[in-house]
Amino acid sequence: MSELSVNHLLGIKYLNKQDIQLIFETADHFKEVINRSIKKVPSLRDITIANLFFENSTRTKLSFELAEKRLSADVINFSASQSSVKKGETLIDTVNNILSMKVDMVVIRHPNAGAGVFLSKHIKASIINAGDGTHEHPTQALLDTYSIRERLGEVKGKNVVIVGDILHSRVALSNIFALQLQGADVMVCGPKTLIPKYIEKLGVKVETNLRTALNWCDVANMLRVQNERMDISYFPSTREYTQQFGVNKELLESLDKEIIIMHPGPINRGVEITSDVADSNQAIILNQVENGVAIRMAVIYLLASKIK
Repeated sequence: MSELSVNHLLGIKYLNKQDIQLIFETADHFKEVINRSIKKVPSLRDITIANLFFENSTRTKLSFELAEKRLSADVINFSASQSSVKKGETLIDTVNNILSMKVDMVVIRHPNAGAGVFLSKHIKASIINAGDGTHEHPTQALLDTYSIRERLGEVKGKNVVIVGDILHSRVALSNIFALQLQGADVMVCGPKTLIPKYIEKLGVKVETNLRTALNWCDVANMLRVQNERMDISYFPSTREYTQQFGVNKELLESLDKEIIIMHPGPINRGVEITSDVADSNQAIILNQVENGVAIRMAVIYLLASKIK
């Protein structure tokens, strides 16, 4: 059996093309499983997984939990807001306490970039990064690119634009790495204040006119404006942002071709996309959610097979 070149999933930048191919092929198999009447497989009956979420998350946490349970793993859920972290316990102490319960794998979401990398150097469990600060969110990029492959046949040669708050988005960075690794061309589009200075060094195009970007692309991945990460105002008002960078049905229908609309969720309906776009046939947002479980099952399964 092929295996991953890594022992942890810390970021897309640590993966190679073969790793992504293997994850996708494994996800294809698990997608069949989750569409059966009996949706569980006994693959990880002896594996214990701890979900450590130091930031609020509904969709990612539920998706991981469902993936773990579909694989028959034992699951421990840990929420930092109700824990000793509030009393001043360090990250490493928290994790060591959980590991003393004989945990094999840790899924971690943390507000600080590099939290997963830090843990992987200090503890023996396999680490999956479920989002670290504004750095990476690898499983999101895997499910996004898997969803593109499912709809368009392949990712190679496709033009993908990521629209919105690139500066604060770990989804954007992971997607850029995953798309380029699979041979897609990537553009970012948004207000100049929300596009990081270094972005062109990553080999992506930059566009500030949404219509130009949409006419160029096959797929538009619409990011949420992350107000909770903004300590200053990056644009005058939500209304003005929507006028310049929001996608509505009228705009989509006026393009030269039909494009695919994606969104990592949660959607601010009426801000980055209108409801009639979110609920249209061009949107693959619900496919992304379904694929998220299959992709996370694949990642967990492949990493667990490396635990000795």
